[in-house]
Amino acid sequence: MESLGLILAYLAIGWVLQRTHSLPENSGLVLNQYVIHVAVPAMILLHLPSLEVSAAVLTPIFTPWAMFALAIGLVLLCSRLFKWGRDLTGAMLIVVPLGNTSFLGFPMVETFYGTSALPFAVLYDQAGSFLALALFTSVIAAHYANTQSGSKPSKKEQAVALLRFPPLIALLVALSVGQTEYPSMLQQLFEVLAATLVPVVMIAVGFQLKFKVLRADIPPFIIALSIKLLVLPLVALASFYWIGLNDVAAQVSVLEAAMPPMITAGALAMSAGLRPRLVAGIVGYGVVLGMATLPIMHWLTQQVLVA
Repeated sequence: MESLGLILAYLAIGWVLQRTHSLPENSGLVLNQYVIHVAVPAMILLHLPSLEVSAAVLTPIFTPWAMFALAIGLVLLCSRLFKWGRDLTGAMLIVVPLGNTSFLGFPMVETFYGTSALPFAVLYDQAGSFLALALFTSVIAAHYANTQSGSKPSKKEQAVALLRFPPLIALLVALSVGQTEYPSMLQQLFEVLAATLVPVVMIAVGFQLKFKVLRADIPPFIIALSIKLLVLPLVALASFYWIGLNDVAAQVSVLEAAMPPMITAGALAMSAGLRPRLVAGIVGYGVVLGMATLPIMHWLTQQVLVA
């Protein structure tokens, strides 16, 4: 619980910095860029090579895609039932399926399962959430975007952006030439940089939190967070229980499935003009509510899969 308390403290620091205007408005973006270009690659290079290759690695690879497809289906069903407009449907298709599986996922997995479980979180994020964001979410945004938004990126542009993504490069390097123990100076460098991940990323998340939701947006707001924080992880948990999977990979996959909506996906929806105020509220309140639902989901996972 001490680690969870530290995460909440970092989150509060970021929020206070935002409210007091102590840092420039783009500080959240700058901190995000540091995490993406430095801290996450260092963490991947440090921990992924220690992952033992077994059938267990398939769980965090396939689970995010199953959750992504389920969330898309549920959003489209709700869109038809409640007669949502294009802008609301597009916003929900972007912000509901993808979880904050790296920025929040890595610290929470480390808190509940230790550093040895981080490789499973990396696989869930990079082989699932990140690829879904890169390959599909931008297309959804372009399809539903307001006319003022930019044009749809070409397949070549998407491929180049994908191949230049630092965590993906680190993932490929770790899988091909990574070592469980690097030369002394390099090992120390990776350890120090990886240790900055949790405080920097949680301060960045806190700095970007928004909490304004219009009364008319409350129904889709409740639906979005109910699907993301409750339905998806409970379906994953029930599925693993039914097929008899109870290892650490399955437990981490349930926790990652329970992560609040992805901040990057929310930013993409807002930049496309898709209900920005609602999206900001879903992301902001999602992180705060996730601080309560994630420990509960971890406890429930232990009772169902481990006990």
